[in-house]
Amino acid sequence: MKKYLFLLFLMAFIGSCSKDSVVNNNNPYLPNYPVSLTINLNLPAYSSLKFMNGYAYVSGPGAGVRGIILFKGANGIAAFDRACPNQGLSDCSTMDVDGIDAVCPCDNKRYSLYTGIGGGQYPMKQYRTEQVGDIVRVYN
Repeated sequence: MKKYLFLLFLMAFIGSCSKDSVVNNNNPYLPNYPVSLTINLNLPAYSSLKFMNGYAYVSGPGAGVRGIILFKGANGIAAFDRACPNQGLSDCSTMDVDGIDAVCPCDNKRYSLYTGIGGGQYPMKQYRTEQVGDIVRVYN
């Protein structure tokens, strides 16, 4: 009987996950700008995204608050805003990548590029991604 209950619980848990789920993006420090980008991984600027733990920066119109960090993890490509999630917008609130972490230069807090979670109250602002072949769509 315990096995059946365990299997029922496990199936409910697995079924509740969705590829379209994104970390809660309600953050009083960061505005909610619309994001809609199409990235071609065949372009030289994004060649590192073909390898595990590779990353690339995207900036310009439609690229969030301070630009976007694209990161190739075990589950595909993730997209996070470069704005420090626990700082008001300032000269020092644009994060840079260091290994598999993003680091906020204002307070030196580190955030995992696998989860977006780090040393502050709020996680990194995450965007949805969808990949078909060598084309990645980033949106919110």
